[in-house]
Parts: sequence; structure tokens; C-alpha cells
Amino acid sequence: MKKNHFYAMLSRMKYINRWGLMRNTRNENLCEHSLEVAYVAHALGIINNEIFGGDINAERLAVLGMYHDVTEIITGDMPTPIKYYNPLIRDAYKEVEHVAEEQMLSGISPDIRERYRGVLLETEEEAELWKYVKAADKISAYIKCIEEKKTGNRDFEDAEVTIYNAINDMGLPEVDYFMKEYIPAYMLTIDKSGEE
Repeated sequence: MKKNHFYAMLSRMKYINRWGLMRNTRNENLCEHSLEVAYVAHALGIINNEIFGGDINAERLAVLGMYHDVTEIITGDMPTPIKYYNPLIRDAYKEVEHVAEEQMLSGISPDIRERYRGVLLETEEEAELWKYVKAADKISAYIKCIEEKKTGNRDFEDAEVTIYNAINDMGLPEVDYFMKEYIPAYMLTIDKSGEE
């Protein structure tokens, strides 16, 4: 790849479609998914701070959410049933992701590269924050299932149950709060969503 390709590669996120094994009534691309993860992660940080008395950097969560799937520009979206089919495939895919992360980082000039390393690579120092990003990623997937179900697409029924259970198993009060307070609105029509 050419020198300083990072931002040009980011602009390609819109070409990476998600849910490749599923029949979609509307395709979802990586760019829109990442934005949704960013604002849900941001919301989880705010909920942590304002409702549960925490002290999480909600803005940092938003940034991590924006970049959380950047490696898929290179790898594509690997369907979850394949990615986690067995430990050998999971570990091999992790290595492929690591190579893709390094490839993306190589497209940033050295004078600013280190500012992105902690954004593209999950670090031990921010392991707590990444829990919320992963939760936001699951919530975004759950929202996609709701949207597909609303159109009558039954292909997402099993995924909806699996993802819902995974979200419940996270044991994060902020996530439970978001699910209880904000997810029901996703099930409404636009006309009903503004009503008291």
C-alpha cells in the first residue's frame, strides 16, 4: 500500500457490508455500524457516570467505538459463526486481525502513529473501556435484529435471541439500563416514537 493511506482506507468502511450469511432487507455497512457503536458506547459511559456514579471517559468510549472494527476494511466482516467455530479458527483470525491492525497503522505518518495505536489495538490499560465498546457492539447487533424483524425478516430471529442472551450475561448495569430504557423505542414506528 502507498504511504499515508490510513484516512483513504477509512473512507472504504462504507463498502464493507455486515451480516454476510444473512438475508438482509437493508444492507448495513461497517461505517454506519461503527457510528452506532460509537454513540451507544458514549451513552454507556454517560449512564455509568450519571446514573451509577462512575468515572468513565465517555468521549474516549466514542472514539474507541468509531475505530473498533477498522481491521475489517482489510479482512472483511467474518461472520460470527465462522469466527468462533473452534479455537483454531478463532486464534488464526485474531492473528489476521493483528496483521491488519499493523497494516492500518503503517498508513499513518510516524509522527502521529502512536496516537492511533491505542485506538486500533485493544490494550490492557483500557481493558475496562473495551468492555463497554464490546457491549455497544452487541447492542448495535441487537438493534439490527430488531430492525430486520420489524420488516418481517425471520432470518435474524435466532441471532436476536443469542445476542440478547449475550448482552444479559455481560453483567454491566449500564448495559441493563440502556436495554430497559432505550431499546423499546427501537420497536416503535416513527409516528409512535415521539409520543409520551
